[in-house]
Amino acid sequence: MIAIIDYGIGNLKSVHNAVRYIAPKTPSKISSDPDFIRKADKVIFPGQGAMPDCIKELDKRGIRDVVIESAKKKPFLGICLGLQLLFNESEEGGVNGFGLFKGKIKKFKPSNHMRIKIPHMGWNKVQQTKNHPMWRKINSGSSFYFVHSFYAAGVESDFVAGTTNHGEEFTCAIAKDNIFAAQFHPEKSSELGLQLLDNFISWKV
Repeated sequence: MIAIIDYGIGNLKSVHNAVRYIAPKTPSKISSDPDFIRKADKVIFPGQGAMPDCIKELDKRGIRDVVIESAKKKPFLGICLGLQLLFNESEEGGVNGFGLFKGKIKKFKPSNHMRIKIPHMGWNKVQQTKNHPMWRKINSGSSFYFVHSFYAAGVESDFVAGTTNHGEEFTCAIAKDNIFAAQFHPEKSSELGLQLLDNFISWKV
């Protein structure tokens, strides 16, 4: 049973549709019900929108603690904002995240020697930095779809699972124990994105 966290915003339906397409016999549900989230075997946190709004909605629904609890105990996939929330703090609104990873979420900024588009939007190559079940059948250097203005900085090297380049190299995938999170959107990344979701569904921690 897979819980897809509903916090009122985010790319929920496309993630759910992708999961149902890959695994039609695996029960899955978009939910903000703490009991359902707690009972689910696996949790997906899709991300879109601003972190302060997300934290506010999680608290409004009374599910922040159960989401953190799930991220500590069961297979957990964070997508885009779902990656950023796992860190200590963010420049976006100056809010604190879940604190499950050390590091800070920073905003892309053009430099004097490099002009970049903000938000970072479109397809970009992801270099895998460690072997992980979530990379099964996906080659390093494969392209995934991004849309974001913030990124994780100061990530401990042991937990970096993938990097990409937008002006400079940054961490775009992290992994620790039962957690895997990606800055890119697998639900918008064609066949390889579906493969990543399939890998999550079959992932045994």
